[in-house]
Amino acid sequence: MVVSIKRLTLLLSAGLAVCLIGLADAWAANPAPRPQPATPAKLLFGAKKLPAKLEPRAVGFYAKGCLAGAVALPITGPTWQVMRLSRNRNWGHPQTIALIERLAGQTPRVAGWPGLLIGDIAQPRGGPMVSGHASHQIGLDADIWLTPMPNRVLDAQEREDMSAIMMVAADRKDVDPRVWTPGHFAVIKAAAQEPQVERIFVNAAIKKALCREAGHDRDWLRKVRPYWGHDYHFHVRLRCPRGETSCTGQKEPPPGDGCGHELDWWFRDSVLHPKPPAKPPKPRPPLTLADLPAECRQILTAP
Repeated sequence: MVVSIKRLTLLLSAGLAVCLIGLADAWAANPAPRPQPATPAKLLFGAKKLPAKLEPRAVGFYAKGCLAGAVALPITGPTWQVMRLSRNRNWGHPQTIALIERLAGQTPRVAGWPGLLIGDIAQPRGGPMVSGHASHQIGLDADIWLTPMPNRVLDAQEREDMSAIMMVAADRKDVDPRVWTPGHFAVIKAAAQEPQVERIFVNAAIKKALCREAGHDRDWLRKVRPYWGHDYHFHVRLRCPRGETSCTGQKEPPPGDGCGHELDWWFRDSVLHPKPPAKPPKPRPPLTLADLPAECRQILTAP
């Protein structure tokens, strides 16, 4: 039987339509999986309770990196106590832990305090934190409270609940004279004079007080930099350890003691009381493992 070309074309077209409908039905029933967003790195690193058993090294930058071979600062020492124990952030590069212990040991002599209260250092493997910090990722940052350590050992609940003392006056333009003492000046100065310390971050009002009280010995003030917040504690940042080429340091602070007109900027009304933006900025996506140095994958998965 001879089929006309026109009829054959119609038959083929109908068959193709049936096939396409069948494929569409199959896809609808079993759609191709959509690519899932990568797990935020802060969840991966925050889940690690112990350090990587590797040679100590800081990897990456203070705000984008991780830490191998971390050691823990004992939660209670002769001249220090670690706060907020539930966070498990009393880990750091061995050089950081040694510096904290050394600085705490000087505190009774230089400041007349029993010792130091220590806030966050880093997680067991560094990396981004679920809350509280953009930095503290490579074990070379540490927060030290501006509240003197009591002359007794705090229990675990007290270390969770106790509040640090606000050092800045209500108008944000200077320290509060009711709580600021020569001991606060002495502790910050002692930390800044440590050769391994690269920077110290404090509230601008605290920087103003340090500038006012420093006298002729002012070289150490160059390391002390004003930054938002930091009105209950000061933030110590160490240099990259010598020979650790995976660590990315910062540029040296600008010349001078930082007590001139550059400090005045922080006390402008527009800085102290900024107007909310007309359009709220979009939140930045969280860092993923792919955003961190390649070595961080090894550190995350190591025993």
